Amino acid sequence: METNILKRIFFDERGHWDRFVKKHKNKLRSNVVKEVEKFRKCGDPRNGFKLLVCEGCHDLRLVPYRSKGRFCTTCSCGETEEWARILEQDVFQVNHRHVVFTIDEGLREVFLLHREKLLKGFMDEAVRIIKEYFEKKHKVTPGIIAGLHTFGARLNFNPHVHMLVTMGGMKKNGEWKTYDFIPFEMLRKQWQTVVLKLLRQKLGGLKKKQIQQRLQRAYSENGEGFYIYAPKQKGNVKEQLGYIGRYMRRPAIAVSRIEAYDGQWVTFRYRDKSDGEEKRETISVEEFMGRLIRHIPDENFKTIRYYGVYSRRIKSLCKKLVSQWQQTARRWIVKAKRMLTRRTWSERIKEQTGKPPCCLKCEGYYEYKGEVCLEDGKLRVKYAVCSTSKACLERMIQDVTSVQEKKSGQEKESKAIERKQVPAVQGGRQLCVFDMLKERRDPA
Repeated sequence: METNILKRIFFDERGHWDRFVKKHKNKLRSNVVKEVEKFRKCGDPRNGFKLLVCEGCHDLRLVPYRSKGRFCTTCSCGETEEWARILEQDVFQVNHRHVVFTIDEGLREVFLLHREKLLKGFMDEAVRIIKEYFEKKHKVTPGIIAGLHTFGARLNFNPHVHMLVTMGGMKKNGEWKTYDFIPFEMLRKQWQTVVLKLLRQKLGGLKKKQIQQRLQRAYSENGEGFYIYAPKQKGNVKEQLGYIGRYMRRPAIAVSRIEAYDGQWVTFRYRDKSDGEEKRETISVEEFMGRLIRHIPDENFKTIRYYGVYSRRIKSLCKKLVSQWQQTARRWIVKAKRMLTRRTWSERIKEQTGKPPCCLKCEGYYEYKGEVCLEDGKLRVKYAVCSTSKACLERMIQDVTSVQEKKSGQEKESKAIERKQVPAVQGGRQLCVFDMLKERRDPA
């Protein structure tokens, strides 16, 4: 299965995405169009590239810029892995729980229709329940990292909150207290009340009246409250954190789950949580795209948030306090002075293979020689290490541009042929190509 099958579904010669936008342009969020267009341009050298040269055989390697978009599966995989790596080393080395807060199925559509008003408060309220329990019951501040998922296994809209919660917390003097028990069953009813109250507060007037029946049904059909799932984690703490981090940051669908695409229909597999079995579903391309793009978050909306001792504003201070306490208590929980930075692409390859990116011909190392950027619609050399590299980059710009012009010419020619092949009828007779060209020259 090719790795770019998702890009083929959206942007192949059939033009599914362009037709989808034309058909639903009044309903699409502007950010959705923006992110999908980023996905379209990701990895295209016409938007800029870097030049690497093998120091042994002088083989040239053109590395196109990536979009870093929130919809791009290629970019999100690397970002997810890197975020999980930093997470597992940066948090307190104590036991954590992976907690999931869900809602009644009948309320999912309400959250879909009013996502801009509800999703931020939805995350905050879920965290507040756990945080207040620690603060009131044990007088400590826990560390919480919350991630919002809006997708279910079948790409349906199913908002739920994943949380990574420290089993314990920090007292005001910097002492760390550990607790293994949280009464999740007791908190279920509280969570139900909080969600229903959130909906009533955010949706006033006529909107609240329209959903009143749904709210009443969600309350009466869930006697024990909304579901909260929090399995105990076993084994190595860092491995657990890495796994949970990757799970929290994962995209709506992995490319490996898409099994077939024939131009009109898409088949993907999923695991049905009701019976635990793996199943397959085949839907039209239009429905597939519709299910997928609804999970693109609004612009500037953060799907990962940090609370308590992990809050970005006080995390460094909390680490300092815990570090001072553990010096006297001789209990090593966290390395407070450890600084973590993001790895470059070359560093990630080196960690995976044991050596930097190498030439396939001579196994020599690649050297960075410069790069080209898109400025005012034209490719220009941004940086070159020497005059030879600059000349090489300028030749590459010409090659990339000429390939695009040739491709555009072929597309125009193809469209012109298609137009000629369509018979035109006027005054009860079929027009030939000569008549049509004559009319274009003499429109009067």
